[in-house]
Amino acid sequence: MTDATPVERNIRPRSDDAGAHLSYLSDMTETAPVTPTVLPDGEFHMAEVSARSILFGSGPRFARDAFGPMLVFYVGWKLSGLLLGVVLSTITSLIAYRWERRHDRPGLMARIGLGIVFVQAVIGLAADSAVVYLAQPVLINGVYGLAFLVSALIRRPLAGAFATEMYPFPDEVKQSETFRRAFANISLAWGVYLLLRSATRMAALGQGDIDAFIVINVVTGVPFTAALMSWSVWYGVRYFRNSAEWGEAIRLLEAVQAAEASETPNVAAPAIEGAV
Repeated sequence: MTDATPVERNIRPRSDDAGAHLSYLSDMTETAPVTPTVLPDGEFHMAEVSARSILFGSGPRFARDAFGPMLVFYVGWKLSGLLLGVVLSTITSLIAYRWERRHDRPGLMARIGLGIVFVQAVIGLAADSAVVYLAQPVLINGVYGLAFLVSALIRRPLAGAFATEMYPFPDEVKQSETFRRAFANISLAWGVYLLLRSATRMAALGQGDIDAFIVINVVTGVPFTAALMSWSVWYGVRYFRNSAEWGEAIRLLEAVQAAEASETPNVAAPAIEGAV
């Protein structure tokens, strides 16, 4: 966590949206006294809240973990057969996982993908069937769909866990009502999509045509997933900005960051003037 400015340390959700057992600053002014907060270190700092920065920062990693292993398997299967496809897919997942850990990220998507690939490899090679190998992630995605729906209903949205892969939410934000409501709605959308996509892919795989399955997998995957992920980020950012609980805090934080940026001296200007 980077050092927070005095104003940033005073940013808290509005008191009318907090539980009665929590203490928050109500006036959110720079002169307000520093009182005990829900954060252990007494600091509160958020990274830039922007749909563009989140998508461009984490979108490529999401696409890699979601589609990389399957596409690499298809290339290896076409070149040499099932064994090469399984080996290449497993290596791809291992590399993705190591990359995430090396950059001090939780790597939730990479860990899930790695676990699925290991199970796929064992069952697929034992059955000596590309259809059996490819059917497993389809069924697992169906289970994911159900898990997303159930998590929204029990108010522990699974989309929130994946969101932490894309944005460093402070602990008190993750514990807030705004966080639960926003990601419950996003979880419902992902749950419906995953169930429909799994049903479509399983119907295609039942025909036994691997080439057709790969085409359907890509068509129902890349464009729809990209669109849904873009909507999820946009909706989440918009929900937080418009919330009574965090909207004012975000606006104040952005004002502080803009003020600090405007006060940063431009060291390049004197050099350019001297050269002229």
